[in-house]
Amino acid sequence: MNENTIDSLREALRHSPNNTPLRLLLADTLLALNRLEEAEAEFTLVLKSSRDTKATIGLAKTFYQKGNYSACNVILEEFIESGNQDVEALTWYAKGLLKENSIARAIETYKKVLSIDPGFFDEELDSHLRVKGGRPEPEVYEEEIYDTRFLQKPSINFSDVGGMDAVKKEIELKIIKPLMHPELYKAYGKKIGGGILLYGPPGCGKTFLAKATAGQVNAKFISVGLNDILDMWIGNSEKNLHEIFELARYNTPCILFIDEIDALGASRTDMKQSAGRHLINQFLQELDGIDTSNEGVLIIGATNTPWNLDPAFRRPGRFDRIVFVPPPDEPTRESILRLKLKNKPTDTIDYSQISKKTEHYSGADIDALIDIAIELKLESSFTDGIPKPIETKDLLSAVKKHKASTQEWFMTARNFAMFANDSGLYDDILSYLKIKK
Repeated sequence: MNENTIDSLREALRHSPNNTPLRLLLADTLLALNRLEEAEAEFTLVLKSSRDTKATIGLAKTFYQKGNYSACNVILEEFIESGNQDVEALTWYAKGLLKENSIARAIETYKKVLSIDPGFFDEELDSHLRVKGGRPEPEVYEEEIYDTRFLQKPSINFSDVGGMDAVKKEIELKIIKPLMHPELYKAYGKKIGGGILLYGPPGCGKTFLAKATAGQVNAKFISVGLNDILDMWIGNSEKNLHEIFELARYNTPCILFIDEIDALGASRTDMKQSAGRHLINQFLQELDGIDTSNEGVLIIGATNTPWNLDPAFRRPGRFDRIVFVPPPDEPTRESILRLKLKNKPTDTIDYSQISKKTEHYSGADIDALIDIAIELKLESSFTDGIPKPIETKDLLSAVKKHKASTQEWFMTARNFAMFANDSGLYDDILSYLKIKK
């Protein structure tokens, strides 16, 4: 088809503007020639006067070709939910979902296609969704896709973590020793697994510590956050959570690190929506390994607000060890400063002085401090284009501009430690703040 064909179709439509088949032919022709803006305009014009199936699918395909997968999916989702089980619509919906990494829904949609037409074959969907013999095998695919998204083999260990000796000791007792001496634990009928909860102010290295733990015991490491689990569709969040636990069970020994666990495991009494309660119950079932064993799966949760966590999470066999991760101490702050400034232009720096001035600073605060110092140097370097070395005075100036972000956290934590601490759960906070009980 060429320009003459398009001109002929446009001319015919001038004489018969309400001729839907003719306009669809023009739209399809434009789409085939990748003239996407023009195709979109023609399909949209048809849909203004009727809910034409071909126009709906055509518009969705146009958005797909433009890379606007969200718009493609919204159109097809509404079309399919209104009761239309068109194979072409379902196929493009599955492709759109795949592009947006909604794997479970893509598989579910492709299953519908195959149930309508068992002989159907699409190379792109088959190759990505691991379909064999005309049936999707999501288990195989999910393990492989999560391998690339979540599964890691860390190259760091405890020697890369400055300070945190008390925290390391707790992790060693709960996680490292059982893996190193499994026969002793089995002799006493104790399982190798369970959970440890790290809590403390943001930016103090909870994720880095969990990763180093996996490296210390040569285990695989899975790190997931709230966004990896929560889904707007009812039931999908629970499914996502189950799949992540299954991946950990499939790759033992494995350390499963769950960040923002307070958001996933908020108190059920505070949950007004049943969907939130269902997710918590699913989480508790996964922790207990009711349907499958968690042997060799070591779960580390991280939270900034342990007081928001459902008490059920702290029962034996779940997160029965709760460890405070404080901001780095003075020697650790000095080692962080040295590490962060290692490959940057610097003059003689009094690291000891800077580390003394940065009490309560988190690792993230130290990053911010260095960024401010660099910005000061960049301004003076613009005049002649020569990088000026960072000096002690630059870092001291940055200290005046950036205060420790942990202070607000400690104000809240102090109240819980003093007035809601009957079980002694937050005694470490009082010790850190040098407050006597």
